[in-house]
Amino acid sequence: MSIRFTAKARRGIVALAVAAGLAVGVAGCGGGGDDDKKPETTASASKGGDGGSDPSPQEGESDEPQAELKGTSGLILQITTAERDAGGFVTVNGTLKNDSAKSVTVPSGVRGDETEVIAHGRSLGGATLVDSKGKKRYYVLRDTDGRPLTTTGFSILKAGEELPVFMQFPSPPESTTDVSLQLPTFSSATIKISG
Repeated sequence: MSIRFTAKARRGIVALAVAAGLAVGVAGCGGGGDDDKKPETTASASKGGDGGSDPSPQEGESDEPQAELKGTSGLILQITTAERDAGGFVTVNGTLKNDSAKSVTVPSGVRGDETEVIAHGRSLGGATLVDSKGKKRYYVLRDTDGRPLTTTGFSILKAGEELPVFMQFPSPPESTTDVSLQLPTFSSATIKISG
């Protein structure tokens, strides 16, 4: 019985070695040709929309932010997208940037003052969307443990450093497209919800 087991083990090892060799060979053969043309082909293929998958939020972001909120000590929050999804949420994507010449500690005030949110560390949990037409304020969503559904775990941004961020809110009515984004210690700005 042990001889049969040893023979099976050897065959498995040989099969694994052959598979690994083939994988390396295929990866090595994948290159070649004119490498300068490959990125253009890939980029145009992702823009096509011919039966491909939907772009991720980062792929869908434009170079120009739709809004910019100025904070203290040279911090800037640039909002690139605010998209409504079928689940009844709005996800706001952007970049938190240190535009100063020195390292900056992100103010703890951006997490808001709710005890449940504060208990989970630094976040953008203090952000709100304000629908002035519908006279409603929407707070960042939280999971069942009270953690805000937003970027967390940051504290210091070095000079010129950028951090991709997101915040998720309950969706205002579909007729509402323009809302004001407010974040403690930052100026507010009007953003447009798509989708």
